[in-house]
Amino acid sequence: MDERRTVKVSKYIARHLRHQPERIGLTPDDGGWVEIDALIAAAAEHGFRFTREELDHVVAANDKRRFAIEGTRIRASQGHSIEVDLGLPPATPPPYLYHGTVARALEAIRAEGLRPLDRHDVHLSADRETATRVGARRGRPVVLSVDAGAMHRDGHVFHVSANGVWLTKAVPPGYLRFPEGD
Repeated sequence: MDERRTVKVSKYIARHLRHQPERIGLTPDDGGWVEIDALIAAAAEHGFRFTREELDHVVAANDKRRFAIEGTRIRASQGHSIEVDLGLPPATPPPYLYHGTVARALEAIRAEGLRPLDRHDVHLSADRETATRVGARRGRPVVLSVDAGAMHRDGHVFHVSANGVWLTKAVPPGYLRFPEGD
């Protein structure tokens, strides 16, 4: 499967598992799971065909492990705008986590902290490299440090998804460290 096709299938699956399952007639369960056969059939009915082999390749080849397969079901690992309960237990974060963004977002972040916007949680990375890649999707990346240890001590709850993304409801400005000069 060529790289462009892999990306196209991955984006299609992500959009419909995370944000718009009803658009193709899917109804995820409370945990965000849908039957793989139902996903493939619904996509085909809406003019986007892919095989089970292509889906398996997309899941296996995705370096961010965006999708999880359990038996005959699939779901997005995180990033939903639809209501789902991923069933993730609270977790103790490392002392610092990181968030990749761009300079044009810094004024709002300084005032309001990190908010989930159209998602359920703020996504944080365990390392600067991952946060840099995330921020670079929207321009020149700026990496913020999050004092996750202090947040946790102050009662903020963290979860970690199956693919290692740290999730929390919001990060107030006082827990953020901005790079020098930004």
